[in-house]
Amino acid sequence: MTQTVSVVIPAYNSARTLDACLDSVFAQTHPVHEVIVVDDGSTDTTAEIARRRPCTLLGGGANRGVSAARNTGIAAATGDVLFFLDSDEALTPGSVEAALEILRADPAVGCVHGVIAPEPLVDDGPVEWYKTLHAYWWRARGAGVVETAFFAQAAVPREVFDRVGGFDESLRDSEDLEFSDRLAPHYRIVLTERVMAHHDEEHRLGPLLAETYRRALLLVPALRSAKAGGRTNLTANTPASVLAAALLLGSPVLGALLVLLGAPGAWPALPAAAGLLAFCAANAGLVRFAARRRGLAFAPFFTAVHLACHTALLAGAAVGAVRGAPAPTTPATPSAAKAGTP
Repeated sequence: MTQTVSVVIPAYNSARTLDACLDSVFAQTHPVHEVIVVDDGSTDTTAEIARRRPCTLLGGGANRGVSAARNTGIAAATGDVLFFLDSDEALTPGSVEAALEILRADPAVGCVHGVIAPEPLVDDGPVEWYKTLHAYWWRARGAGVVETAFFAQAAVPREVFDRVGGFDESLRDSEDLEFSDRLAPHYRIVLTERVMAHHDEEHRLGPLLAETYRRALLLVPALRSAKAGGRTNLTANTPASVLAAALLLGSPVLGALLVLLGAPGAWPALPAAAGLLAFCAANAGLVRFAARRRGLAFAPFFTAVHLACHTALLAGAAVGAVRGAPAPTTPATPSAAKAGTP
């Protein structure tokens, strides 16, 4: 039986990439049933670009975030399968067909999502190449049945939303993780290189670090939730890499402590050296991959940006852990307990 596909594209100030995004959808080897562009309060020509194409344009009011935009698309879609695609991405031609084949092969699969191509959609320089290569690397290495879904390019049967609900509109970041927590107990999630999209990544270091910090704020609560459910979330960095970065960043304190303890000679420098060596060892495969793609001279830059992103990650995770720590419990008074007050 042929399944109809509704492509849902949330878009906010996407004039730079929306043409390429829509071109990729209409070039799919499996024709799509409908294309729904949800304009999330854009102030550029996003809506005008969508009106020039054979697609349905929704939204146009206030900016409410990607979760609300996706939910708007879900409510309007009429296809058997909803394929979510971010407006700053362009799919490879066989992506929709591959997703449908995987869904048909196993009815227990509730989501098929893909990887970021190693080449950016628009080449804006070395920071973007760092982000694109890293994004491809960790997703491709994790391909298979996973516990986390990312909806930048993802296919989901309609009935899944009837069972688990839509996206949490209170979240503007990490909404994928929250949805995955509800999805994984009921359906298998498949990550595959057969679904692939070229992405226009952030190309400035400052905004990249700010984005990494912001997304890391929910990392510890998300990991706690996954652990409570007996699941392991798909993550961009290995525990060894994160621990090595933490050691390197904490090495000045450890070195000062060794000085205070009277450590001789070069001993105070050992924590920094150990942290740097451990970080390089933990990311050796990734750095080799980047060097093969962009040349050996790119490797030191790639490593430095990777360490900077780990710094932002650790800072965000630490702040998020403090914010998300459960409030200390106090024994209820007899009167409170009798009234049912927690």
